[in-house]
Amino acid sequence: MYNTYLLLGGAGLVGTQVCRQLIQKLSPKKIIVASLTQQEAVEAVARIQTEFGKSIEIVPASGNLFVPTALAHTNRNTFMEDPTQRAALMDLLYGEFEEAFAVNHLAHLVATYKPDVIVDCVNTATGLSYQNVFDGARKVLQSAQGKTDNLIPDIEKFLLSQSVPQLIRHVRIVHRATVENDTKVYIKVGTTGTGGMGLNIPYTHSEDKPSKQLLAKTEAAFGHTGLLFLLARTPGGPIVKEVKPAAMIGYRAVKTIPVKDKNGNDKIFTPKAFTGSKLNLRESPETYTQTADLKVSVVDTGENGLFTRGEFAAITALGQMEYVTPEEIAAVVLREIRGASTGQDIISALDSAVLNPSYKAGLLRSVAMADLAEAEAEAELPSIALGRLGPPALSKLLFEAHFLKEACGSLTGMTQHADGQPMSADELFKKLESHVDGASILNIAPSVGIPIILPNGETILRGPSINVPEVRGHDTYANATPKNINKWAAKGWVDLRFPNIQQWHSRAESMVNARFALRDAGSAAANRRSYLPDIFEIGEVVAWIFNNELDGHRIE
Repeated sequence: MYNTYLLLGGAGLVGTQVCRQLIQKLSPKKIIVASLTQQEAVEAVARIQTEFGKSIEIVPASGNLFVPTALAHTNRNTFMEDPTQRAALMDLLYGEFEEAFAVNHLAHLVATYKPDVIVDCVNTATGLSYQNVFDGARKVLQSAQGKTDNLIPDIEKFLLSQSVPQLIRHVRIVHRATVENDTKVYIKVGTTGTGGMGLNIPYTHSEDKPSKQLLAKTEAAFGHTGLLFLLARTPGGPIVKEVKPAAMIGYRAVKTIPVKDKNGNDKIFTPKAFTGSKLNLRESPETYTQTADLKVSVVDTGENGLFTRGEFAAITALGQMEYVTPEEIAAVVLREIRGASTGQDIISALDSAVLNPSYKAGLLRSVAMADLAEAEAEAELPSIALGRLGPPALSKLLFEAHFLKEACGSLTGMTQHADGQPMSADELFKKLESHVDGASILNIAPSVGIPIILPNGETILRGPSINVPEVRGHDTYANATPKNINKWAAKGWVDLRFPNIQQWHSRAESMVNARFALRDAGSAAANRRSYLPDIFEIGEVVAWIFNNELDGHRIE
């Protein structure tokens, strides 16, 4: 069905079972088992090859997916203590996307292996919530109050622990990487964060109930789902699915081994009797007598950790988290890859549950548009754009369309003379040029922050504020070189120079031709390439540009 599979978190409990079932049921040519560390990946590949032999190419890969490849094999605590590396990560997380994408390790893995299918079994929400934004906030407050002298490092670490910017950047990287490398399917094995339980969950990471850190895990988990919902509705991307277990996942094995408690202790001590009123919460283990190693029977639940018999019995009991096996999860993943309707894809569930555009709203839209046209005719100024609805190109295009509407009257008037003879782009430009001086809107666009480049290419009309380029920090000046002006014009300035009018001429031809096709072919020709209105409606024209030139359209 597909040849190459990239399993992110492939050495984990679920990832291993997905790998096994892929081999058994789909006969892939190549599987890349990616894990955080190379040792985990190599050991996982060795286990799989011991079971299935080497008839299928299985490749180990490793590294932190959220950082540059240069840091992908460095412990997070290590680079978080390095001021230079922290500053670089700040730039990559909060700065320009292109720079972050160029060095990101996940993007590197996808580009290297070009998988047909990615199955993401990484416990993303856990990893982000365990960065502990609450502890970071506490440290920043202490520094701000003068209790410590680490204000700048604490602020940087706090900003780098925020889940929202990390998730946004991660999903955008997934989108770009999968599109550029023609990945067909992306399946996420997610989490509810609480094993399917509610705010009354009794299991915590602290004395709080419910645990703030655990709820942060849920926030990240469902924030991730929301972003994947958008990814699934983005044209040109892979098929996107998410399987979200709502129970504890277990288990890998039962064994008796040396273990550590939550504080890292692995010894049994002879206790001391406590007297007095001052209770020291941390005393040196060297002041206690060690009697044995902390060696007990545990169940290995993979990423969830090691549980004793008592802990496992409590958390999996009826009415608690209970549990689901990794084999069951892997089976659902395999069915979703095949295209079966399991009813357990969260993205499909959201698709079926959200309220989509309605017939009534479509009817009322025409009423609102008619009322707006009547009100506009009675007003002193035309109703074009205020610049409040991004992107900046929207306002720019609306004003350009209005200039052309005033000059030509209709879309056909942009492509034909009154006698029906074709109008060239040069002729359209001259027609616009002769109209500009008397245009009714020359002072409106600059007043709302949108400069106008006049047809001569030399004169720029501006107002008190300019929206593009955006003001960053306290900078209020920008270098107006010809190169920069061209960049700003493409993004958000009204551009009445010939090359841009030539592009408008081509657009008008496409829209007019599509209108004739709709008349001849009926509903079969009604799609986003059709220009549906029978008049020059500037908003419809710009929507056509978004639909057909900028991939800015919905697919459901």
